Amino acid sequence: MVLLAMLVPMAVLLRSYALEDRLAQAALEVQATETVVARADTGRIASYLDQVNADSTSVTTVILPAGAVIGPPPGAEEEARIAEARLTGTARVDDVDGGTAILVPVSLGGSSAGPEAQPIIRVFVPTPGFEADLVRSWLILLALGVLLLAGALALSDRLAASFVRPIQSLAGYAAGLGAGRRTEQPPVEGPSEVRDLGVALHRLVDRVEVLLERERAGIADVSHRLRTPMTALRLRVEGIRDDADRERLMADLDDLQATVDHVVREARRSEREGLVPVTDGVAVLADRARFWEPLAEDQGRRFDLVVAATGPVPVRAGPEDLAALVDVLLDNVFTHTPEPAGVRVTVAPGTGGGLRLVVEDGGPGLPDDDAARLVDRGVSGGGSTGLGLSIVDTTATESGGGLSIGRSELGGAEVVVDLGGA
Repeated sequence: MVLLAMLVPMAVLLRSYALEDRLAQAALEVQATETVVARADTGRIASYLDQVNADSTSVTTVILPAGAVIGPPPGAEEEARIAEARLTGTARVDDVDGGTAILVPVSLGGSSAGPEAQPIIRVFVPTPGFEADLVRSWLILLALGVLLLAGALALSDRLAASFVRPIQSLAGYAAGLGAGRRTEQPPVEGPSEVRDLGVALHRLVDRVEVLLERERAGIADVSHRLRTPMTALRLRVEGIRDDADRERLMADLDDLQATVDHVVREARRSEREGLVPVTDGVAVLADRARFWEPLAEDQGRRFDLVVAATGPVPVRAGPEDLAALVDVLLDNVFTHTPEPAGVRVTVAPGTGGGLRLVVEDGGPGLPDDDAARLVDRGVSGGGSTGLGLSIVDTTATESGGGLSIGRSELGGAEVVVDLGGA
């Protein structure tokens, strides 16, 4: 808008300047022609006008008192103006079609004739059109406008970037925190308002971290405080004479201890692994499955480990969670199936990335209704705490996958764990 407000008037002014320049040249031509008309005959006047009109953009004509015209004749609508200029003996400038007409009476020195006997010099100055000089000036003006526009765009882009880039950096940082990714805090830069936003966001993140640290410390403190009364309770239970009551209470204490340890371990997960754990799932799952192979040999079970994934595959889970996942699944197999029942563990690439862990057994299997409800926390079909499959389901879900239970080709249960890619 500023460029248009500047360039359009300047283009009009250039056209006006061109017209004024022509009028100034026409005034000089009038003076030169006046000298020739006052001292020369018609032949020399005609020759002079031919030369002048050939070299100038204006058109010069001399109207003699007798009505004779030397040079290009004027239009019929100018006869009255010419007569008035001759009668008054005064020069005049009139706007006519296509330009401006200058009429100048020539006073013949030494002549006793009146004003009506004076010759009239008429100079027609056409309005500037698209002549080369004017078009060249307009093009220079246009090039200047384009250059200024490009400079303004570059400057505005830099100024806008000083606002936008820090905001984009903060937005990416906040999006990473929302998605569970912890990245380095971006520097606080940009305008004062953006810097205030960055400082407020960093303070908020620091406050959240302090609260999480307090929560972890509080849970650890609760675990520490529970150990003393649980140890005293265990000593009292050991003093019970009835073997059945003692074993039942000991089992309940073991379940309570396992639950407390699980709560503490879950609370410290972010401290141990970061906000987003990443682990090579193939290595961890395969190594932990081989850990159970000697027990299968001792019990006379057939133990098959099939690793269909080639190379490392990062998954969104910590190594301790993956190891615990394998332990839970294989412990269920070894605990709830007869010793001759075979076991097959398959580690394969997932359909949408990540990994798929399949644990199958040759036991009696699970009823359909039990398979659907065993993933709920606290539900057990064998007298345990009911946390096993719930832990597996939580690990799979938090990684971006899931858990499903069905019947295996071996005849028993089949547990499919999908682990999301990192």
